[in-house]
Parts: sequence; structure tokens; C-alpha cells
Amino acid sequence: MCGIVGIIGSSRISPRLIQSLLNLEYRGYDSCGLAILNNGVIDVRKDTGPVHQVAEQLRFSEMDGCAGIGHTRWATTGTVTRANAHPHLDNSGEFALVHNGIIANYRALRQKLQHAGHRFLSETDTEVLVHLLAHKYAETGILDEAIRRMCRELEGTFALAVISNHEPDRIFAARHESPLIVGIGTGENYIGSDFNAILDYTRNVIPIHDGELVILSRDSVSIRRLDTGEKIQREFVKLNWDPELSQKGGYPHYMLKEIHEQPNTVEAALTMDPEKLEAMCIKIQNARRVYLIGVGTTFYVALTAQYYFRRLTGRHCIALSSDEFEHVAEVDEHTLVIAFSQSGETYDTLHALRYAKNAGSHTAAIINVLGSSMVHEVEMVIMQQSGPEICVLSTKAAIAQIVIALRLALEVGKATGELSTHAFNDHLEQLNKLSTRVRRVINETKGFVNTIARETKKIRNWLFIGRGIYSAVAMESALKMKEVTYHHAEGIPGGFMKHGTIALIEDGFGSIFFLPPQSEANLYHHSIANAEEIKSRHGFIVGFGFGEPSDLFDHQIRLDDYDPLTAPILLLVLGQLFSYYSAVVLKRNVDRPRSLAKSVTVA
Repeated sequence: MCGIVGIIGSSRISPRLIQSLLNLEYRGYDSCGLAILNNGVIDVRKDTGPVHQVAEQLRFSEMDGCAGIGHTRWATTGTVTRANAHPHLDNSGEFALVHNGIIANYRALRQKLQHAGHRFLSETDTEVLVHLLAHKYAETGILDEAIRRMCRELEGTFALAVISNHEPDRIFAARHESPLIVGIGTGENYIGSDFNAILDYTRNVIPIHDGELVILSRDSVSIRRLDTGEKIQREFVKLNWDPELSQKGGYPHYMLKEIHEQPNTVEAALTMDPEKLEAMCIKIQNARRVYLIGVGTTFYVALTAQYYFRRLTGRHCIALSSDEFEHVAEVDEHTLVIAFSQSGETYDTLHALRYAKNAGSHTAAIINVLGSSMVHEVEMVIMQQSGPEICVLSTKAAIAQIVIALRLALEVGKATGELSTHAFNDHLEQLNKLSTRVRRVINETKGFVNTIARETKKIRNWLFIGRGIYSAVAMESALKMKEVTYHHAEGIPGGFMKHGTIALIEDGFGSIFFLPPQSEANLYHHSIANAEEIKSRHGFIVGFGFGEPSDLFDHQIRLDDYDPLTAPILLLVLGQLFSYYSAVVLKRNVDRPRSLAKSVTVA
């Protein structure tokens, strides 16, 4: 939810720290700051606002020194003010600290430190950490020991990085349930909250695990256990992401770029390791119960997958939102929990996986980020290979996860005999055509979608409606709409209309229908019946999907009558495009919507 970076080398680092903050800004963008050590003095500059603005106003580029840390903030504890921005200093100015996470017991620690004479300038839990560190250093005189003692008193989650004039040639960092990685350079080393912080400088990375302390110098990296101080040996892994993938490449927004990348994303998802595909299918077959979990967009991915598994395997794999999992799930040694997460750091999903593991359940995950926390939590991982996704709203990562879930369902259906060889081959052929169809939908419809967005910009209340698997498409599309436009959008199954929702319909109230191919006659005709109910009450209706032209719709985008297997994914792309163009028309901050962050790593 916040971005952390640290660099230590042999030359002036401020230009690279600034670039790293810009690369991390999607993780938090209400304030930012740098702290750089120079000749025994820590220079801290920070303020509210976007990185480019604060960097220019405070002249970040003029900061001198070879060791420093930086932060982009998404406010949790404390409002958006300069005082609450990171980095934070202790009263002596000898320690600077940045932090991602939430310290649950910070109020009690703050009170204790105030009684000991510490003066606080902010409302944040993070400032408590730097004062506690200074307090522990006064007791020990050894910085790594002081950090370990500090961390023992913390309740909650943290990834933190520290510089101090007591150890001017080192950066210290630690993590507990919040992401942190190390980058290995030549004569320079890096710390970051994710790979985008350091991707411009190195692809050799070491994931830091929970309960670990890392000490960086310009030519060495030491990892130790926070509890005992014992040294840990871990080799770096090579990251195969191309830095150019995280640049806009001529598009006005990352969101549009990432929508356009979806054909390639689909192709990459279908190149998953066949051995892992087979192993995951065996786990699904052997489990008595299978849960599919995620939260936000990944819950709607799980819900879409639930429909695919029911249709192709005859099996009910239960989709649950990660935050509600422990309250309703039945977990034991006969249970398999499959998690969907773009970042691999989603707090609620990690919590649900740990709850399941403690009950003896088997766990697996479909993830985009190598070396993330979830990779180490589960028994089996399928990497979706989507590449970096910078826009806060997930588009290409979500599509990739749906494709992988669909591919898994096909394989399970074949293995169990639910699908004949002929049906399996036919479905696989259709899936292999999906990337071409996604590209065609984007290229051929985006102009029409843009026109609809312009003509509906004054509608502030929307229903997104679908039947069957298209209800999941409607819910995810509504989430995109509310995230990026700030307009009210509610995704519902069509059957809800007569059970209360129809009371909302009046002149000027907007509805979008996601219409299946006419070969799915039952779903199609029920959807048309819902549209007629709205039309009779003077509602405004947009139709996305298949079927004949109809005067029921004020606007309609009709696709070729593709097969029912991949049709929901194509309509999801239309939902993404509509949200994007609506946000552009409304002049929203498309890539960084208000109050949102890319990776939600706190409860």
C-alpha cells in the first residue's frame, strides 16, 4: 500500500531514488519523501503531492550522498499532511525510517516513549518506530541489535528500512507480513517493496521472508533472523521482466496500455508449465472440497472460475471472498484452497491461506509476482507471467488468471471424463483463438465504447447486469467503473431485478447488460426480459454482447457470435474499455484513483 526504496552505492544516488519513487507511485501517491546520508548528516525532504511535483519543489535531485531511503505513501494511520509523510526522524536526527504496514500497538508504545521524553511531530505509527529504535539503540549501542529488539515489541505488520549516521555505510531493513525485496547490483545494492522499485537497475533479486533482517552495504548483503540474529544464506533469482513493459509506450495511461497488452497476456498464460498444470489438476481431483479465494477483482476472478469448473468438470468449487473465508469455510486435510492474487502480498488472502494451513488444508495459488509472500505460503504455485501491471486497477492480470482457471478446468474435465476427447479438443481450440479475438474486440470496438462513454457521462448511477457466468462479468465490470470514475455502479445477477432492485429504475438511471451468445438461449432470453422490465420504466440501457440488434437498447455493441466458452472474457474486455473511457471523459486520475493503492497489504 506504500512504496519503499533504498539504495547504497559509491556515487550520488538521488537521481536513481527519484526514478524508483516514480516507478513505485502506483503503490501510494498522497505524499512522498527522501532521506539521504551525507557527511554524517541525514537530509530529509518530504511533502504531500505526487512524486514529480514534490521532487521539483523540494529539489530532490540536488540531494547529495551515497546511501538513502525513499517512500511513497497511501495514508493509513494519520491524515495526508507533510508531518505524516515518510521518512521520519527521531529527535536527535540520527535515525531515519520508512515503513509499510500497520502497527497495532503503536498508541501504547507512543505513550511509553513520551513518558521517556520523546517528542512526536506526526500522527503516524511509523514515527513511533523511529523513536523506539533510537530508544533501543541507547540501550545497546549496536544498530542491528536495536532493530531486532524494536521489532520484538511490535504488533501488526511491517516492512521497514533504516539509515543512521551511526552506520553511514549501511542500510538496514526488516519485514513481517509486508513485502520486501533486495536487488543485487555492481558496487551498489537496493531494497524495495516490489520489483518495480529496482527494475531499472538490476534483475538479480532476493525475496526477503517474514521475520528477517537484511543489512546492505554497497558490495554485500547479509540476511539474518530477527529473533536470533542467525545468518541466512539465500541465492538471488533472476527476474525476467523487461523494464520497458512498465513504461507507457506511447499510450496516454497505463490502464489503456495494459488493456491493449491482454492478447499477449492470454498467450503467456497459456504457456504455463505443463507439469504444474497436471500437478494442480491432480490436487483438485483428490480434494473433497475446493475453495477458490480472492478479494476485490480476484474474488470476481474466483467467481468466474467457479462457473467454469461447474460447467466443464461437473464440480462445485466454491468461490469465497478472502476476508470472509475463515467465517464460513469448512477446512481440514481433505480441503484444497486455491488463491488468486496479482501481487502475492494481499493481506486478506494471505490470512485466509494461513487459516487453512493451520487446519491441515492443502494450498495453491495463481500469482503474478515471483518471490512474493504467497509463493512461500502455499504448496504449489502457477505463475501467470503477466509482466508488471502499473495501473492501480487490475485488467491484464485478472484476464490472465481467468484464462489459467479455465485451462485448469478443461484439464480436470478431461481427466475425470466429464469432457469427451472431442469436446476437450474443441474447447482448447477455442481457447487458443482467444488472444486473436481479444485483440479484435479492442481494436474494433474501442471507438464505439468511447462514444458511449461520452454520451453517458452525466449518468451517475449504474446497474451492471448479467446471468450465469455473466453475473461475475457484471460484478467485476461494475467494480472497475466505481474504482476509476467514482460513480455508483452495482453488479448484480439478472434475477435480482424483481427482488427489490427494480425499485431504483427511473428516467435517466443507467443499466448495462452483458448478453451471452444466443446459443445460450436460456440466459439470453432471461437477460432480454430483464432489459424489457427496465425499458418499460424509462431506464437508460446499454447492451454489450451478442445477439440481434434491438431497440430495447439506447446503445448496443454487438460482437460476432463466438463460442460460449470464451465469450464472457470478451465481454469483460468491453467492461474495462467502458470504465476507462468514462474516466477519461470525466477527467479522473485513471492510473491512480483516489483512496486506492495497488497492493493491499494491511487489514
